[in-house]
Amino acid sequence: MGTTQPRTDPDMDAAFGNTRIAFVGGGNMARALVAGLLRQGATAARIGIGEPDAAQRAALERDFGLIASAENAAAVTGAQCVVLAVKPQEMAHVAKDLAPRIAAGTLLLSVAAGITVGDLARWYPVAAVVRAMPNRPALLGAGVTGLYAPNGSDAAARSLADAVMSAAGRTVWVQREADLDTVTAVSGSGPAYFFLLAEQMAAAGVALGLDPDAAQLLAAETLYGAGQLAHADPALDHQRSAVTSKGGTTEAALARFAAGGFDTLVRAAVEAAARRSAELARQFGSGN
Repeated sequence: MGTTQPRTDPDMDAAFGNTRIAFVGGGNMARALVAGLLRQGATAARIGIGEPDAAQRAALERDFGLIASAENAAAVTGAQCVVLAVKPQEMAHVAKDLAPRIAAGTLLLSVAAGITVGDLARWYPVAAVVRAMPNRPALLGAGVTGLYAPNGSDAAARSLADAVMSAAGRTVWVQREADLDTVTAVSGSGPAYFFLLAEQMAAAGVALGLDPDAAQLLAAETLYGAGQLAHADPALDHQRSAVTSKGGTTEAALARFAAGGFDTLVRAAVEAAARRSAELARQFGSGN
């Protein structure tokens, strides 16, 4: 990601007011959210990051003008919102040191796949817990995030969670926590599916005689353009129909996809990803 300069206009800061937001972990997703928050008008002075890697801390401070700490406890002190942006396998270990520092009523916003609300509530009993599943396009502010909060959650906590995640793209609330496994499978892992399809399209073009660089550019730009069209009008069946003329080339290709069981294969792939998300919860959550 490129450097993002913090905005200091007090009117632009109104979206977050005096809220202090802390990130535990300074990797790609934290960087995406910080960049989005600054674009939305949050001030760097109200954002803290705990990151053990010295080089990453230096890059965060240079790129965003904020203070990054080697100690999570220092980063979260006084924060009304703490974003847990560490890997699932690190969550239980982080919680042991961090939990005593979380004040009652703090919004705990987890972006770790598979770690359940039950585990988070057990590790952080005084926090208001919301789970989020963003995806990699958040790095460009073009992400989409699935959000879940348990029944009875404070409306203010839900609103703040939505505002934080909206900084990197659109948000969708789900009714059941198990739905986040499906969100993970559809949108969290989803960009890789589209990249794989584009790779295969480029490879097919090369097999039919195109220059490799030309084939890759054609596939990549087609992927980008199709995404732009879907963003403007997310009625996917309508978008597909608009490209498909009766008896034409697109219809011939789609018929081959159908004959090869494309729909069954895609469903099986998404189901496999959803199962793996649930497995992560069992592996790194309960009992740790």
